[in-house]
Amino acid sequence: QQQQQQQHHQQQQALQTQLVEECLYAAQRSALRAFATGHAGTASTMVNVCTDTLSRVFLEVLSHRADHAILSLRPGEGLLHSNSPWSRSTPAALDSIMSSAQKGLAAAQTGKTLPSMRHDDHHDENEKRLRAISHACATLNDMEVAVDYVRRLELKFMDELMASYAAGKKETEQLRACVRTLTPVMDSMKEASSHIAERLIDALLTRVRNIVNDTVGGEGMAGTGGGGLGVGSKVGGVSVGSGMGAVGSGFSAAVMGGVGVVGGGANSTMLGLGMNYNLDDEAYELNQIGEGYMGRICNMIQELINPLRMYLTPKLSDTVILGVIGCASKRLEASIRRNQFTALGALALDSDFRFFVNFAKDNVNAPELLSNISLYKACNPLSRLAQVALLMNVDDLEDVLDLISISKKKRMWDLSLNDAKAFLTLRVDFEARKVNELLQISDDD
Repeated sequence: QQQQQQQHHQQQQALQTQLVEECLYAAQRSALRAFATGHAGTASTMVNVCTDTLSRVFLEVLSHRADHAILSLRPGEGLLHSNSPWSRSTPAALDSIMSSAQKGLAAAQTGKTLPSMRHDDHHDENEKRLRAISHACATLNDMEVAVDYVRRLELKFMDELMASYAAGKKETEQLRACVRTLTPVMDSMKEASSHIAERLIDALLTRVRNIVNDTVGGEGMAGTGGGGLGVGSKVGGVSVGSGMGAVGSGFSAAVMGGVGVVGGGANSTMLGLGMNYNLDDEAYELNQIGEGYMGRICNMIQELINPLRMYLTPKLSDTVILGVIGCASKRLEASIRRNQFTALGALALDSDFRFFVNFAKDNVNAPELLSNISLYKACNPLSRLAQVALLMNVDDLEDVLDLISISKKKRMWDLSLNDAKAFLTLRVDFEARKVNELLQISDDD
């Protein structure tokens, strides 16, 4: 019920500009007047003009407007979050979208100036930014809205044809064929809408990669993975951090991932809640009481996508969310490959992964995506993470072949044998020699 309420709320907030409605209304009125003449040739000519205009001029205009909207939303350069909540966007991005916005309206109406306007100015700027984001999202929604309008336009023309023209006549069938040319137009708009979603995802990927890299520690920061001391390892009772050599208490190594300051990322001064799966009993218990890196990743992604979820259509929003989740999943898989795992660390990975899956479900709208199977099919990188979590949590190496065999029969396994070997050798209690001996089979078996 709560999910349905969220979907209804989002659908109410999803916006569109007046361009689509006005253009499709003009096309409909012009064609219906031609239908009213009773002359099939005139009606066919008008339908062809509408089809040609929609497929060339109208589609090009919507695509061009969408490109500008995506550019205005680009994190860091545009309106969306970059490094901190409501990070300052470039004034040009705001002015190009909201040139008509007027600041200090209340003061102008009253003729009074408040003693301190800093808080009010900041609030006004945030409100202005939200309005600009909503306008950009409405522009992106237009292509998806146009698909629905063209579908309804075709149905309207078919109804008018059946009501006004005798069936079976050659002229009537020619008119019917002309009306059906709106279907390819609709398909072209669907394809264009998919391309818009892809371009919007591409604009967000750099920020998503930085979120994951900065949080888990980036290259060479998330554990040794090479036989050295891993995160949460102990020397003389003192917990040792990651490859940076950071040394801290048992609490900081477990909860903070043994990383004091994360370097090499976009936010080099950000305090790292690093990836840490080389856990003993004490470190595992301490790990459970902290937010951990996964919670931080989800919070930062949430800040990034919330405005889009508010104003994009549910279908477009889901496509963007799955793209963002997929990008984060790829970076997480790469970071996992640089860690070492104890059996308790594998349990912690499974817990983190479930948290990430629940985060994805909380942000999608389509009811079918609330099923794990459907969600994995829609987002392959997330499916791979699920397979990694299952693989890392086998109790015994002898169980690996059964796990792979059963998963392949369900068509829910696409990790190669080399991938499986690479992940299993990360378990400190599994000998690499035994792993290699066990997996001496082909990928087709």
